[in-house]
Amino acid sequence: MSNTTGVALAEVYDLNSGSTSNLGNISTRSFVQTGDNVMIGGFIIAGTGPKRVIIRAVGPELSQYGVPNPLGDPTLELHDGIGALIASNDNWQNTIIGGIITNDQVQEIQTSGRAPGDPRESAIIADLPPGNYTAIVRGVNSTTGVALVDVYDLQ
Repeated sequence: MSNTTGVALAEVYDLNSGSTSNLGNISTRSFVQTGDNVMIGGFIIAGTGPKRVIIRAVGPELSQYGVPNPLGDPTLELHDGIGALIASNDNWQNTIIGGIITNDQVQEIQTSGRAPGDPRESAIIADLPPGNYTAIVRGVNSTTGVALVDVYDLQ
């Protein structure tokens, strides 16, 4: 309890390979800095077919829950297992077409039931094949603050 800072890793495993369990959400909260000190959240899509997920970068709405110094305008990048950028978003109500995003996502995000609570927050809906993925959260114009990155299974 010496109030030190550093890098941490949290992992979740299903140890029963025969079960039909399903992890519906995973999230982490951290202080987003600049350069190499941004927020990085890794996740794995397992199984034999694609999984529909929503990935979100939340900052401004954290203040209503008493979180000090929320990140005012988070951006979100989604990278595949080899590190290639496959999707990005800044302000979920404005879809960035490119990579795996081929059409406007605003309506899909709204109807998912998982739309961020502030228009400055970011979100991506994707049908991802099995593999490793990384979500990277940064602050617009190199701003810093506390943010949350989460992934929800939409199936």
